[in-house]
Amino acid sequence: MSITITSHQLGRLIARTADHIGDDLTPALHGIRLDADTEYLYAVATDRFTIAAARYRHHKPDSENTAPAAPFARTIPATALPALREWIRTMPGHDPVTVTPADDRIRFAAPTGELAITIDPDAEFADWRGLLRGVTEQTPNGEPVFPALGTRLQARWKSADGVVRVRATGDHQPVLVVGEDFLGAQMPTRTRRDGFSTDTDTLATLDDVRTAWQDALSAGPAITPQTALPAPPQLRDEASKSISEVAEDLLKQVQHSTQHLFAVDNSEAMAAHATAGVTAWAAYRYLDALHTADPHLAAAVVAETAEQLDDGAIGEWAWDAAAAAGHDPQQWQDELQESPARKQAAA
Repeated sequence: MSITITSHQLGRLIARTADHIGDDLTPALHGIRLDADTEYLYAVATDRFTIAAARYRHHKPDSENTAPAAPFARTIPATALPALREWIRTMPGHDPVTVTPADDRIRFAAPTGELAITIDPDAEFADWRGLLRGVTEQTPNGEPVFPALGTRLQARWKSADGVVRVRATGDHQPVLVVGEDFLGAQMPTRTRRDGFSTDTDTLATLDDVRTAWQDALSAGPAITPQTALPAPPQLRDEASKSISEVAEDLLKQVQHSTQHLFAVDNSEAMAAHATAGVTAWAAYRYLDALHTADPHLAAAVVAETAEQLDDGAIGEWAWDAAAAAGHDPQQWQDELQESPARKQAAA
């Protein structure tokens, strides 16, 4: 009945759903539901106004090495989540965590220690599968769709994914929110402000909006944002913080290096092109894998790396990283300095 997940992915499941937890007035929803089937571990939370479900594949159907785990579902109380998140933060992200439901507890075991959280094994939770299936199967009724969404609730989706897709099928139907291994929904809000019946909704349709803003917007023709807004100057001496730009630059470097590999007339230049091409290709593959596994982490790493590159002290960063990993950067430095001396002696 146990499943294994990395500590980073477990923390990410919690982070993507924690903002949707119901309050303590509804005990059944006051926590995160860990729901495992034979292939995925899901984290689910809802307060009835929004619902969020994130998943992690813990077992591939075609895996021949391990048998699929038995399904289980347990609710982690909201009061226990701070301790669980702090426990996760104390370990490396690649550490495996085994999740095991046992009677009135759910146990989390890692190489560095264990954590047991008291739960109610009989606690019921909303039928989240049925709810989200209903939202995905909604169809438009043929009328213009212009739902009102509460901005306070919209802020909850900031941890869902770097980019999400949304689908609205009616003014009074839940809005579907989709990300990578993420599914959610948000209920439209009432349009009477502050609950006063005298506050009528004057912006219920797109025609109402056009009428309200007609004087301001009729001064000129309609144009697109791409042509209306100036782009910031791109300083090429600054490292990019965009994942797509970094990936493009890495692929360009691979192409450049491989094309010039045999166009040079000395072995040192050929070796330099080969090293640059191999390194750029490896970096691209690693970045692609990281972005697939965790887009948020990939974006953070690219941004942090850009700052380090702009700082100009990557040699010092590399020295500190090597020492922290248990290597001997001083020995590397000595070997590097000895190499030219040996060449001169041989000549």
